[in-house]
Amino acid sequence: MVAVVVTHPSPDDPLAALEVRDRAPEPVVSPPEDWVPVTVRAASLNHHDVWSLRGVGLPADRMPMVLGSDAAGVGPDGEEVVVHGVISQPGWTGDETEDPRRSLLSERYPGTFADTVLVPARNLVPKPPEMSFEDAACLPVAWLTAYRMLFVRGGCVPGQTVLVQGAGGGVATALTALGSAAGLRVWVTSRDEGKRERALALGADAVFETGARLPDRVDAVMETVGEATWAHSLRALRPGGTLVVSGATSGASPPADLQRVFFLQLRVVGSTMGTREELQRLLRMCVTTGVRPLVDSVLPMADARDAVERMVRGEVEGKLVLTP
Repeated sequence: MVAVVVTHPSPDDPLAALEVRDRAPEPVVSPPEDWVPVTVRAASLNHHDVWSLRGVGLPADRMPMVLGSDAAGVGPDGEEVVVHGVISQPGWTGDETEDPRRSLLSERYPGTFADTVLVPARNLVPKPPEMSFEDAACLPVAWLTAYRMLFVRGGCVPGQTVLVQGAGGGVATALTALGSAAGLRVWVTSRDEGKRERALALGADAVFETGARLPDRVDAVMETVGEATWAHSLRALRPGGTLVVSGATSGASPPADLQRVFFLQLRVVGSTMGTREELQRLLRMCVTTGVRPLVDSVLPMADARDAVERMVRGEVEGKLVLTP
């Protein structure tokens, strides 16, 4: 058995906290008895894993911890499944993302970067036979985040123009591909010419330098960059437009520009992850439209250090997938 583990908080050097072990450590908090095992066939890396290595959202007293928040594999009855990584408390019946005591796999309970992961039975979603394990493993975190941003929190509908700030990462590529498949006009920004070209290949209608003046104002902006692009995002919106934010990789203290917000009646909406039902709808959308995740590389789990290093350096286009 191979398990990818964070051993201690390492804010300045996340790779120093990563260890690939022959077996998973005993969990600090044991999963409840009614959880079921899933044999992992593929799991994908997310920025959440890098933050965990830095000790953000994962205190030292929960370490060592198996990393990984999403996966596709085989359930206890032999069925092919996708793991929904948002863990709500027993008895919670509403939107899982609104449970104040929710967690992700790898925050309180061992994650998916191992041969086997234990999850609540209610968190298993049937994997469509049309999708590979590698593609399906990319959906529960990055692609579900993008789906919720666009269609649930953003309320985007065909024919609208959406600006995606930043290209290249898992959420940004998902926003571009899903928006294009849904009939949105998708504009994408990036400092990197190669990433702009790849955004066009994913279905973007136009690409621009980061911070560039746009030919028109947009109906909605999808914001995951934060401080570096926030002012541009607000300026890009038409009156009454919506800014959906689900991350702040460049910093979380942007200038508010409240006068623009209230004078133009802009909506600033937070978004995080998604529900099991939304994951089911995302899977159906992928099957119906044929849209699939952009997979940068598929690596054996034993090479997780190389994958994390590439993510830390910002060298990833789409998703990195790990297989046991």
